[in-house]
Amino acid sequence: MSNNDFPRVLTLLRKEKGLSQKSVAASLGVSQALLSHYEKGIRECGLDFLIRAADFYGVSADYLLGRSASPDGMTVSVEEIPEPEMIGKENSLSRAGVLPVLNKKLIANSLNVLFDLLARCGSKELTVEVSSYLMTSVYRMFRVLYDINPANQPDMFSIPKCAARGYADAEMQRNEANAAAVGEGNTFVCKQAIPDKEALLITTERLSRSYPLFAPSLLNLIQNCENRIRAFREK
Repeated sequence: MSNNDFPRVLTLLRKEKGLSQKSVAASLGVSQALLSHYEKGIRECGLDFLIRAADFYGVSADYLLGRSASPDGMTVSVEEIPEPEMIGKENSLSRAGVLPVLNKKLIANSLNVLFDLLARCGSKELTVEVSSYLMTSVYRMFRVLYDINPANQPDMFSIPKCAARGYADAEMQRNEANAAAVGEGNTFVCKQAIPDKEALLITTERLSRSYPLFAPSLLNLIQNCENRIRAFREK
């Protein structure tokens, strides 16, 4: 049973529980050498072993295979994803001072405008590229935070640190290029022209009229970014 995520998850589960290869191998009815080969991806396991390992660690087979981010194998629907404003005890930003709270609001409000514009223009392809770009940027910054503490659990990521930054860079550049090509109606990239380009007619007056609550945040974010770029350029 071949799967690139399986060796990583199998190793991660054992290390999270603080178990040795020898003890896990004995519990799963295989030799330590064979378990080591499974964890390194040298050998492929059979269905019987997969089921035993899932039962042993109390997770689903889909989780072991990297097909689900949840140990119980559940997938999350749109309705089940909490709104950022609904987060309760998890939200500790108020303890960190004004700046994190301010920046979070600027980003969240700006994203509200961005995704509403995407919805209005009706282009699935453009939405996919913009969303992928933004998700990869969050992924990159999360890895930076993760790497600060060497005690963090190993093997959380399937792509090694030495390659992650370069590949993430390349993925974001691809997303940006594709988004621009979709906007131009370039058939090399897009299958369908943007249904309503008029929805992307953007002026400060139109933004303020359409998004009276969120437009100030977006305009502030734009100003902050351009100030930083200008300051960098003038160094």
